Parts: sequence; C-alpha cells; structure tokens
Amino acid sequence: MHGDLRSLVLLAATLTTGLMAGLYFAFSVAVMPGLARGGDRTLVEAMQRINVAILNGWFTLAFGGALVLGVVAAVMHRGGAGRPALPWIVAGVALYAVSLVITMGFSVPLNDRLAGAGDPGRIHDLAAVRARFESAWVHWNAARTVVSTAALGCLAWAMRVAAGTGRA
Repeated sequence: MHGDLRSLVLLAATLTTGLMAGLYFAFSVAVMPGLARGGDRTLVEAMQRINVAILNGWFTLAFGGALVLGVVAAVMHRGGAGRPALPWIVAGVALYAVSLVITMGFSVPLNDRLAGAGDPGRIHDLAAVRARFESAWVHWNAARTVVSTAALGCLAWAMRVAAGTGRA
C-alpha cells in the first residue's frame, strides 16, 4: 500500500511538472512566435490578457502542485526500496525550483511592467513597450522551458528506476 501511494505521488509530481513544461514549451514554439508576427498592439494586448487569464485554479494547481508533490515524493522515497529513485526526484525538484525562480524573478516582473503600461489603446509608444518586454520574456521563457523539461526527464527516469526496484 505504501509503495502504491509512493508511486501515485511520484506520478502526480511527474504529470504536473509535465504540464508546466508543456505550457512553457507551447509559449516557446507557438504563442510567442505567433505573436511576434503581429503588430505591437496585438502582442501587448494579447500578453496582457494572457497574463490575467492564466491566474486561475488549474494553473495554480499545476504550478504549485509540481513543487509540492515533488517534495512529497522525495520524502516518501528517502528510505527503503524507494531510495534508488531519490537522486532523480531531488534533481527533478531542484530543476523545477529553478523554473519557479525564473518565473518569479524575471517573467512575473516583466508581466507586471507590461500590465503597468496600461491600456494598449492609450500607450503612446507601443513599440517601446513591446521592445522592453518581448525579447527578455522570450529569453527567460526558453530558460524555464529547458529546466522544466529537464525536471520532467528526471522525474520520468525516477519512475523508471523506482519501477525497476519493483517498488516505486
């Protein structure tokens, strides 16, 4: 029973980390390249709206859940049959934590500055607002895409290692 719960928590940590890696990846390969092809007002207005819409329960569940579930999975694997997976879980949690630092330290302040620019219809120099936001945001999103994807890989490998011991 304990092994089943341990397996479920690791699976949930892996899935929520995967959701976040996928979200960042989607922004990297589709959302931002698509917005880059639009005008200044399109990018500014779309990102202002996205940054409001994303603050919802589903996002919060995945965003915070990945860290919490990862830490719980690490605690549950710290001894006995679960121990071989522990280094991979710790690496996954640490990498995911880096994505949180990037998000809170760089992406959110950029989003806040963009929101603070005001209504796109009233911004005098949309090109300048876009220039201060877009390149830096894309750069930091690429960084969090890489680290969260690496976190996902570590957690997936932890699942494989745990399964190889016969007890996740």
